[in-house]
Amino acid sequence: MILGRKLTGKTMKFLLFILFSVVHLLSLASGKAIYGNGPSQRTLQEVKEEIARYGDVAKSIINLSVYGKAQNRSYERLALLVDTVGPRLSGSKNLEKAIEIMQQNLKGDGLENVHLEPVKIPHWERGEESAVMLEPRIHKMAILGLGSSIGTPPEGITAEVLVVTSFDELQRRGPDAEGKIVVYNQPYTNYSAAVQYRMEGAVEAAKVGALASLIRSVASFSIYSPHTGIQEYQNGVPKIPTACITVEDAEMMSRMASHGNRIVIQLKMGAKSYPDADSFNTVAEITGSKYPEQVVLVSGHLDSWDVGQGAMDDGGGAFISWEALSLIKDLGLRPKRTLRLVLWTAEEQGGIGSSQYYQLHKANSSNYSLVMESDLGTFLPSGLKFTGSDSARIIMEEVMSLLKPINITQVLKAGDGTDINFWIQDGVPDSCEKFPGKKRWC
Repeated sequence: MILGRKLTGKTMKFLLFILFSVVHLLSLASGKAIYGNGPSQRTLQEVKEEIARYGDVAKSIINLSVYGKAQNRSYERLALLVDTVGPRLSGSKNLEKAIEIMQQNLKGDGLENVHLEPVKIPHWERGEESAVMLEPRIHKMAILGLGSSIGTPPEGITAEVLVVTSFDELQRRGPDAEGKIVVYNQPYTNYSAAVQYRMEGAVEAAKVGALASLIRSVASFSIYSPHTGIQEYQNGVPKIPTACITVEDAEMMSRMASHGNRIVIQLKMGAKSYPDADSFNTVAEITGSKYPEQVVLVSGHLDSWDVGQGAMDDGGGAFISWEALSLIKDLGLRPKRTLRLVLWTAEEQGGIGSSQYYQLHKANSSNYSLVMESDLGTFLPSGLKFTGSDSARIIMEEVMSLLKPINITQVLKAGDGTDINFWIQDGVPDSCEKFPGKKRWC
C-alpha cells in the first residue's frame, strides 16, 4: 500500500506496546518457558502476581510511545525508508539497499548483535505487460502479472475468453477451455477463500488446456486497481502466463459472457525469472539479563512487491517490531530473555527468508519462548491472536489485562503467519495482531 497519510502515534504505538508487553512480561518465569504442559517451577497465582507488578512499567511504555518523545517515531523512520528506497521486490537492488540501510539504522540505534544472515531468494521481474480486449469492443485493461509467472511470446497471446466463477465450474466446462484464456470472476467472501484462485488459478486452467489465466483481484473493494501477489506452478503441469485484472473488468466480462458475447483478448507479458539472488535476513537483539540463550522473537518482512512502496505490507510491521526494541532501550529496561528482532526477506515469495532462518536455527527451537510477527497493516488493534497451550493462554490473558487503559485486551485463537508457522509447528507459542473488520491472513 502507498504511504499516503500520516498514521497517528496512537495507531502505531498501541501496536508497539502490545508487542513489547507480550515480549517483556512473558519473560517472567524462572528457567524454561512457562507455557509448557508440564509442571511449572512456580504456581500460576505467583506468575499472575508478578505480572500485575508490571503495571507501572506498562504505564511508562504507554506514556513514552503515545505521548512522549517516541510518538510518531516509527512513522517517521518508515517514511524515510520508503521515500528513499521505494519498492523492495525480492532479488532487486532496492531490497538490498533497504537491508543495508536497516543494518546501519539498527546499529545506530544502539541495539546489540546487529548482523545479516545470508539467504538465497527468488529473482523475478514483471517486465512490460498489457491486455487489450479486441472483441466485442476495444478496451485496454489494467493488469498486474503474478509473481513467478512466465511471460508470453513477444507477439503475445490472442485468444477467446472463457469466464468462470469457480474451480468447479472450470472442471464442468473443461472441454470449452482448451486454447482459450480463462478469466476467473470468483466472488469475494473472504481473503483466504478468494486467494486460492490467485495461487492455483494458472495450474487449474493449464490442466484443461488453457493458454493463459486472468484472475479477478483478491479484494473486497476496487477503484479499477489490479492487485499482485505470488502464484505457484505445479510439477507436471504446463506453465502458462497469469495475471490479475480489476474487479470491474472481471464483472464486465462475466456480464458479456452471460449475454452470449464472444470475448477476445490480446495478452502480452514480459515476465521473466532469473537465478536465485543473494540476500539477507536482518537481525538485532537486546540480550537477556538472566537467560540470554532463551529467545523472544518479534518480526516483520522488509521485502515488498514492486508496484507500491511496501509501506503497509510490510514496512509498518517491520518498523513497529524495531520500535518495540527501541522502547525497551529508551526506558533502560533489560528483559530476562533475549529479545530478537528479525526483518525477513522474500516473504512475498512464500516465506523464503524465514524458511531458511528456521532451517538454520531449528536445532535450538526449544530455546524460543515466543515468536511474533506483524503483517496485517498498522491499524488500531483490538488484541492478539495466539497459538499455544492452555497455561500459556492464561498467562497471555494476564499480560493483556495490563492494556486495559487503552482497551486492547483480547486474546483470540489460531494465531499464525507465513514467517512463523515453522515455529508453531514445533510447538512454540506465537501471537499476531487482530484488527477490527480485518480477515486474518499472514
